[in-house]
Amino acid sequence: MLLLVSTPSILDFASAHAAGRKFVMVTAYDAWSARLLATSDVDALLVGDSAMMVVHGERDTLGATTELMALHTRAVARGAPGKLIVADLPFLAVRKGRAHALDAAAALLRAGAHAVKAEGLRGHAEVIAHLVESGIPVMGHLGLTPQSVHALGGYKVQARSAVAAARLREDAAALAAAGAFSVVLECVPAKLARALTAELPIPTIGIGAGAGCAGQILVLHDLLGFTPEFRPRFVRRFADGAKLVQTGVARYVSAVRTAKFPRPKESF
Repeated sequence: MLLLVSTPSILDFASAHAAGRKFVMVTAYDAWSARLLATSDVDALLVGDSAMMVVHGERDTLGATTELMALHTRAVARGAPGKLIVADLPFLAVRKGRAHALDAAAALLRAGAHAVKAEGLRGHAEVIAHLVESGIPVMGHLGLTPQSVHALGGYKVQARSAVAAARLREDAAALAAAGAFSVVLECVPAKLARALTAELPIPTIGIGAGAGCAGQILVLHDLLGFTPEFRPRFVRRFADGAKLVQTGVARYVSAVRTAKFPRPKESF
């Protein structure tokens, strides 16, 4: 007898949007955090190339490689096998042609992702379409695209002018036409993001783009307050993770130095 097992699907994005339910995404980079998120109501996990900054301490995301992204993806997939997982294609992966992009995307899917995310559109729209035609679900990413941080002149709000807003609209429509199943809108005016959400045939996921998007995504470390020195306007701390860690470690140090740890019941 064939047993039908419910598995995560990119169709969840469209069904949630159609039902008017906000889609919730969070980044994850390793097995332990993914294991905790596996028991949450979060809809999907993004293995972002932001791992370069959050986990590895780099100044930007450009050092990410396909191999490194596959390593992080595999860890997240092990920790949260029941969650929908999207993995970032690293810097230039979609700029080296169809074959290179296919190889990179295949590596991430083999590592456990259900879909990949590609930044930007102009100059590689046909590559995104080819990935989709090859059976690889693609999430788009427009607005502030961190892989283009140097070309953008830093981490700034995008599409403020009428010309830039029109360009973003064109790119978003082209992404949908290329077959992307959703698009991340990062650091764009809320009014524009709301309008795009109403216009596009695919769901939008916002980060620094207001509440009008079909869903939202934040970096786990930011929303849990593990990075107190990082305070962008679009991040809200839902917990004081830094204080929790510091307090716990301080208690451990005190317990060891006063010979209160380990107790007899914690020894063999």
